[in-house]
Amino acid sequence: MKLSIIGTGYVGLVTGTCFAEMGHEVTCIDIDQKKVDRMKKGECPIFEPGLEPMMQSNFKEGRLHFSSSYDSVTTADAIFLAVGTPSSEDGRADLKYIFGACDSIAPYMKEGSIVVVKSTVPVGTGLKVLEHLKGKTTKKFFVVNNPEFLKEGSAVEDFMKPERIIIGCKEQEAGDLIEELYEPFNRQVKRTIRMSNLSAEMTKYAANCFLATKISFMNEVARLCDILGADVEEVRHGISTDSRIGSQFLYPGPGYGGSCFPKDVKALVFTAKENGARFKIVEAVEEVNKEQKTYLFSKVKKHFNDDLKGKVFVLWGTAFKANTDDVRETPAIDTALALHKAGAKVRIHDPEAADNFEKLMAEMNIPVDQFENKYDALNGADGLLVLTEWKQYRAPDFEEIKSRLKNPVIFDGRNLYNTKKVQELGFSYYAIGKLTKR
Repeated sequence: MKLSIIGTGYVGLVTGTCFAEMGHEVTCIDIDQKKVDRMKKGECPIFEPGLEPMMQSNFKEGRLHFSSSYDSVTTADAIFLAVGTPSSEDGRADLKYIFGACDSIAPYMKEGSIVVVKSTVPVGTGLKVLEHLKGKTTKKFFVVNNPEFLKEGSAVEDFMKPERIIIGCKEQEAGDLIEELYEPFNRQVKRTIRMSNLSAEMTKYAANCFLATKISFMNEVARLCDILGADVEEVRHGISTDSRIGSQFLYPGPGYGGSCFPKDVKALVFTAKENGARFKIVEAVEEVNKEQKTYLFSKVKKHFNDDLKGKVFVLWGTAFKANTDDVRETPAIDTALALHKAGAKVRIHDPEAADNFEKLMAEMNIPVDQFENKYDALNGADGLLVLTEWKQYRAPDFEEIKSRLKNPVIFDGRNLYNTKKVQELGFSYYAIGKLTKR
């Protein structure tokens, strides 16, 4: 099939590249000409494991194209909208990019075009897209909701080996064509699930908000463990063996971030209020997460008796999670801001996201010093804060850390280290809900 993908962020670029890998002819469209030029040179604008080589090979073989023009829409069997839907100040999803994309494709759409909403959008957006496009073209077309379920850091694998493929549509023929498009991903097990547009949109929000709920729940359990003297790692293992609960998303940490959970939680809360209801559980999830993002800082503050002025702290990890360069809503933002307000200086190291984080901090007028070597960042510093679970942070040379730090203290926001081992080496050690004194 011939496909046009509007938007080349994490979702759009992964979607386009993976469809090209399956043999389809794909044109990825972006209004940023510099970004388009970079992709034509084989440069991937985002860090996502496995994406760049797949992108390069499909581009060289002529299945994957990049353009700032919408000409490819004239022959496209399906047009995927994969643009951003950021949060507005009141929490609602901002759909200006969705409707802007609709305005751009309308003059080029052929008879029988299928417009696929891949972006995460509030319930009812598919119908709004339908009405909006009806005012822009007289040609027959269909609107299908096909939400993505990609985890940054494993997005390529998630797309190539999906757990489910949601197709929300009204017309049988449109649903059949999109199901045919995904047929290569159904070879062993049928993964496509057909439903209404409204249900497809709700499924996406419900899934993300439920996962966010698990994270906030475990973070609250961890905070209570700190108060009562229980160990959250033991508790986590104890409950994860229950098949009704499972083991995923039960790891306490510095709070969730990224491009999905924060805005999707806000959007579902807003949608409920807009329709005269309250989603009390999800409201609490958001509040817990907001508190969690400064929880590790509170441990720093307590250890140094509220006197952080002039002290230097190192953040290992600035991405919101490992295997991505995404710093949107990362807990490192709140941590750096709190340290700065307390008069401390901040150093950072991250194998992929450091540049993005430094740029973001500059926009907030918060000075940070970036280091290419994680140990060099520690020289003469007063403490180390681990905020991202990158593999290279999981088994560091603790003697090296101790020799570089002015004060041998580690604040482990990801519970990466063995408490007994670190303490025997002479460190003051703080984690999230782990028992550090027996």
